[in-house]
Parts: sequence; C-alpha cells; structure tokens
Amino acid sequence: MTPHAAPDTIVAIATAAGAGGVGIVRLSGPASRSIAEKLCGRPLRPRHAHHVRFAGDEGTTVDDGIALSFPAPASFTGEDVVELQVHGSPAVLHELVRLCCMHGARRARPGEFSERAFLHGKLDLAQAEAVADLIAAADLQAAQAARRSLEGEFSRRVDAIASALLALRVHVEAMIDFVDEPIETLGGNEVGARLRDAAGGLATLLAEAERGRKLRDGLHVVIVGPPNAGKSSLLNALAGSDRAIVTDIAGTTRDLLQETVRVGGIELTLVDTAGLREGGDAIEREGMRRAQAELQRADLALVVLDARDPEAGIAAIGGVMPATGQCLVVHNKLDLLPAGDQEREAGEGNDGVLRVSVCTGAGLPALEARLHAWMGAADGGEGAFTARQRHVDALGRASAELAEARRGLDGGMLDLSAEALRQAHDALGEITGRVRPDDLLGHIFSTFCIGK
Repeated sequence: MTPHAAPDTIVAIATAAGAGGVGIVRLSGPASRSIAEKLCGRPLRPRHAHHVRFAGDEGTTVDDGIALSFPAPASFTGEDVVELQVHGSPAVLHELVRLCCMHGARRARPGEFSERAFLHGKLDLAQAEAVADLIAAADLQAAQAARRSLEGEFSRRVDAIASALLALRVHVEAMIDFVDEPIETLGGNEVGARLRDAAGGLATLLAEAERGRKLRDGLHVVIVGPPNAGKSSLLNALAGSDRAIVTDIAGTTRDLLQETVRVGGIELTLVDTAGLREGGDAIEREGMRRAQAELQRADLALVVLDARDPEAGIAAIGGVMPATGQCLVVHNKLDLLPAGDQEREAGEGNDGVLRVSVCTGAGLPALEARLHAWMGAADGGEGAFTARQRHVDALGRASAELAEARRGLDGGMLDLSAEALRQAHDALGEITGRVRPDDLLGHIFSTFCIGK
C-alpha cells in the first residue's frame, strides 16, 4: 500500500484517563522529533531512552521523565513517532499536550494513530481493529484472542481464501473467451472442485469468526415467557442482586432490563422482557413488541414457563425463537408443585428442559452449568481470534456469492460465475481493508480511544 502522506503532526495522551504512576504523551508525524526536542532542550537519538526535563513556558519545568524517538518507517504508525513519559498526573499530561500543540502539533482524533498505521501498511484493517479489542478485553481469554488477530491470524486465513478466489476468477474469465468449447474441456470439473474447497474453508472460517465475535462482544441472552412465570426473579438470581422489580401482578415488567454477568470467563448479557400474552394495555403491548424485537438479535432465548402448567405458557407465548434458533427452556416455580414432584424434577430432565425454583434455589446450579456448557461452545479454544459483526457479515456475503458462482458454473453462465467470484473476493477484501467503502475507515476508527 502506498504510504499516506500526513502533512501534520498529531499528539495525544496514550495512557488511560486518571492519575497513575506513569503517563505517556505520544506524537506522530513529520515534526514529532523537532517538537519533542524543543520540550526536552536536547537532541534525541533514535531508540534511546533520554532522561530529560520538559520545559514549560518561560523556562519553567513541567516535569522530568523519559523521551524516546522512533524514526519512520520503523514505528507503530510508520511515521516519526516520539513518546514522552512523565509522572501520571493528568495536569502534567494535559500541559505537555498543550505545549506540543503550541509548537505545531494538533490534537489527534480518536483512533488516528492506528488509522495512520493502517494507511502506512503497518497493520491491515482487521489487525487495527484488534488493537482496540485488545485494549477493551475484559479477561485473559479475550485478550489472547485479540492478540492472535493483532498478530495476523485472522487476516492470514482471510487472505488465503481471497487468493484462492482470485485464482478461480482468473480461470473462469479465461474460460469465457472459449465459450464455444464444452466447459469440461476447459477445466470446469477442476474449477468446481476448487469452488467446493473454497466454500468449505469459508464456512469453517465463518463459524470461527462468529465464535470470535461472541468472545469479543459477549453473548446476548433474552429471557422470555408469559407473565408471572418468574423471568425477573431469574434475572435477579443469575445477576446476584435485585435488579428487576418482582411482584405478583401480571405485566409488572413493561420495558427491557439488561444486566451483564460473567460465566466461565465469557461475558453474558441478560435481558429481561415483558411477559408475552394476548391483549394487555398499550404500554404492555409496546413492551411485548420490544421483547420480540430483542429476540431478533439474541444469541439464546431463555424461555421461562410456570412448571405447574408449562403447556399453557407455550400456548401464550407462541413460537418464540431468536434469529439463531437457539433456545433453552426453563420450568420455574417447582416449590409450588406437590411435594413428591419437586425432588424428582429439579435440574435437567431427559427432555432437555431445566426445572428450577428461583424461590428456593432448587435446580439453579444445573441451569448455571448448562449456561456454562453452552457458552463454552462459543469459546474457540487456544486458536481463537476475535472478530467483529462486520467481519461475520462480510464472510456471510462471500459465502452466498460462492454459492451463486457455483450455480453459474453448473448452468454454463460463466459471466455470472465470474461476477459472483469478484463480489466474494471484494467482500473478503473489506475485512482486511484491501477493498473498502468510502465511509468504512471513519466509522471504524472513530470507535477507538484517543491515543490509539
């Protein structure tokens, strides 16, 4: 990629907000070294740590610390970069930024350092996004997965499939020039076999990217069921606090209530919803509409029914199902069943239904174990990498285009097959930034913290 010429020099605080033992101000751009040398009062040797006093207005000393210079192109951004390390006082850090601006720098936009690294070819787009994912990682597992993406694991997999598709496209377009010849004599069978291999590899990568997306974003679980089945009580029990109001009055929950918990190192977002039933006033109907809408973006539906009459509950809620098709059925209120039934039914039955009593706690360990096992299926293991929803969407579009390319090849419509291969190749290119819509970069890097 041709380096992006940045005529200006940017500056930002690169450490987290608040006081700390050490704080870092980062400069990037052609004037970085000269600006830093004005503050330090001495020349800076590349890649050497210099203990200096940073000069303020009228010869005052802002602080003493360390200055490090990284000349282009061997730096994070590919430009001249300087890092100024001082004591982590917010007042000192902001004063250093002000002085850098006074000497010719400007304040960096969110994500501008990583954006410049991408534009100078130091990172591809998926790797740049992994920088933000690594910073935001909530546990070691997520951090390690983000690190694999930053090291290029995901990008290499994408590029390998993209290269195979490009070679296929070249072959198919060459076949178009000999359209009067039978496709078999032009290598049609070989192209078909290579298409199947590419489609299989893409399907595997899509499944792993979806796991990586869940590892990064957490799992979205929506609790649904008829009124008074114990949905809000279950949310409180899993969250370990009284987050939801619980009463015996049907329709108490009118809006969505969200709580985040961690199970087995993976973040789980629980959403309590209004009870689903026929009728209700205008506010309750709006709550039910929101519950149905929330299901469309859920990874799992936790369907809570009254154990005394689960069939009636199923009839009341209809065929609730998230877009993923994943459901876990829970029969609650075992404590209200005849005494002889409670011990027999607590926990998971042979039918896959979990029977619990939120009131007494019976069966809740089995529910948590089931959630833990289900969430473990989203853990990609030691080779897992983080991915984002846009990556999953791009892989899905590429997969659909490959299917279209196969139909075109089977039907002898080579021009359509070639176009589908081009579209699939471009979809993969969007992941790494080889192909990018005009507004993609601004949207992605605006989500980064300032200083990265």
